[in-house]
Amino acid sequence: MLSIGRNISNFSDENFSAMKLNPKKSILLIFILFSLSYGGTRVAYTRPGLMMKIPTSSNKKAPYLFRTGFGTEVHNFNPFNTAKGVYFDMELNKGFGFGFSAAMGGDTTRLSKLEESQYNAPVEFGFHFQQKVYTYNDISLSVGLQDVVFESEQTSEEMLSLNTSLLSFFVVLASEKDLGEYKMNTYMGFGTGGLAPLEADTINIDPLAVVASDTTEETNSGVFLGFMLKTPYFSNRGGMDIVGEFDGTGVNVGLRIPLTSDYRLNLGFTHIEKLPEFGNRYWQGHPGFTLGLDMAVPRDPRRRVQSGPSNPTNLYSSGNSVASAGSMSLHRDSTIVMANVAVETLRDSMALMNNEMRNLLVRLSAMEQNSQFLADSLSALKLETNVSEKNMNEAMRHLSRSLRYFYAGDYREALKEVDLALELNPDLALAYARRGSIYYKLGDVQRATINWNLALRLDPEYSDVRNILKALSENKLKSASFIEE
Repeated sequence: MLSIGRNISNFSDENFSAMKLNPKKSILLIFILFSLSYGGTRVAYTRPGLMMKIPTSSNKKAPYLFRTGFGTEVHNFNPFNTAKGVYFDMELNKGFGFGFSAAMGGDTTRLSKLEESQYNAPVEFGFHFQQKVYTYNDISLSVGLQDVVFESEQTSEEMLSLNTSLLSFFVVLASEKDLGEYKMNTYMGFGTGGLAPLEADTINIDPLAVVASDTTEETNSGVFLGFMLKTPYFSNRGGMDIVGEFDGTGVNVGLRIPLTSDYRLNLGFTHIEKLPEFGNRYWQGHPGFTLGLDMAVPRDPRRRVQSGPSNPTNLYSSGNSVASAGSMSLHRDSTIVMANVAVETLRDSMALMNNEMRNLLVRLSAMEQNSQFLADSLSALKLETNVSEKNMNEAMRHLSRSLRYFYAGDYREALKEVDLALELNPDLALAYARRGSIYYKLGDVQRATINWNLALRLDPEYSDVRNILKALSENKLKSASFIEE
């Protein structure tokens, strides 16, 4: 919002006296002054950088792809009166960055009239540009242009006008020092427009009475100074920051508290030197309680500086982690990291289970093959047993027929039946013994002896055959008895 002191600094005491003499003209002139001066102020934590209202610089590339968030300044609690804004900023290649913000100022009506106020604060759209021009060790120098503000006119919602009083060209020199577990960032520089000192103290304007405090001469430029102390508190989320600054118009202090590695809660007070006037009407330079939230999207969320599946990376890491990694830490939301860890763990478990399932299937297949082999072997054994039993029965039938032919004196037919029995069961000792007896009856003692020996070899306990061979060797065998067994 434009300072009321700037708009009426050219008026003399005679002008105010004239307005008192002519009330109608005074009211009209006051209305014109109100329409010119009641623009929204730039809200804390809505400019590019990590400070409240002053520009910053760094000798490193911003670790985030972009930042976005909102800020609110509470200027009175009862009745409730606030100024609010949102912002977006990012850094491109070669140290060039830009940002955009939109803000709406608080109600500038007197405190006693706030509850009845019909005032609608104009909306501001601001643009910010910055270029890094020099770096050396932990020092960097940047120049830029901020608060290129376009305001909506109160008389027409479709018209936007450039507020040249807030336009600020600035030069900022930054230094970053490591202090053990802490890290101190210092920013100093000068700027014009909104970074210049206010031209007047509090101006109290009432529609029924105009009273103005003493004004100072217009100043187009001023200096600013700020520091940010990075602490090890909440270090797993990036650390809490303590912010203090002189923005050219007043002193601001605040805290940046990490909720996660990517989200930060911003708290603070603006113009604390004027806190005793907190309950007065809202004007540029009015003290306020600030509240904001910002989110930083990392450039490469897959990169992890710390080892281990449960350690999220960190956009706001301390100097120790920066030194060990060789570059500023990149990190992402810890909830996303933990979700990724859980997903990867489940994937590994599923892969292990799949391998175990494949091993079990292979073993099951091998067992099925063994079972099938045993079943086939059992079937073959049963088949062989059945065939052997069938052959044995058939062989015994041939031997039975050979016995009938022998007693009938038909030795040739008896011999054929014995040969058929041996074809069915070549290990039948009885068949060889009987064939020996048949050959002996035919007068072929040599063949008879061979067959009796074969029978005795197959059945060493065959006593009848052994007795016949013994008698034959002693020439006591006169007539061979036929083996009937």
